[in-house]
Amino acid sequence: MRFVSGYRFRDTDDAHKRKTPLGAGCWMSIPIRNADRLHVIASQRTFFVTSSTWGKRGLLQSARAAELLIDVLYHYRRQGKYLLHEFVIMPDHFHLLITVGVEMTVEKAVQLIKGAFAFRAGRELGFRAPVWQKGFSEIRVNERAAYLGVREYIHANAVKAFLVTAGADYPYSSAHSGFELDPPPQRLKACSEGAASGIAKAMP
Repeated sequence: MRFVSGYRFRDTDDAHKRKTPLGAGCWMSIPIRNADRLHVIASQRTFFVTSSTWGKRGLLQSARAAELLIDVLYHYRRQGKYLLHEFVIMPDHFHLLITVGVEMTVEKAVQLIKGAFAFRAGRELGFRAPVWQKGFSEIRVNERAAYLGVREYIHANAVKAFLVTAGADYPYSSAHSGFELDPPPQRLKACSEGAASGIAKAMP
């Protein structure tokens, strides 16, 4: 067994859970937790984050719930807790592409988002605990091609779920017009030529 952000994976799953192929020789590893603070807080880091509702229930399928979660995302963005590059709110999970700074960990950022939503959803929407599954998953994004692949995956998520026919038509996604987003980090490294092609199809 091993644990990633609170999730337990069986040994038989390790081979395909440990790395995600990005094409053309590039891979994104799912990092194993490191208790050394110097490794956790080292520099500005970009992550593809996924978290699900408790029991994969469709708690986020209503407009009020999805809009509340978006409001929470932008609340912490305004506070400078992270840069928000892309997002999609699905009925039973969400995906984010965020960058955290030297003073913040991805664990803390996700804890703030999920905690604030659970509190406000209980007060404003009558949700009862638990709202979220424990933990979350994240993939470190270091290359520009990987960033573009994650962006494509997020924009296509609602289409693949047959909620809309075009990503731009889904109102709870950064693919929809009108959302203020942070630009890609300039520090992202180049990857092998052609690595961006088909990356979204390789994402979990």
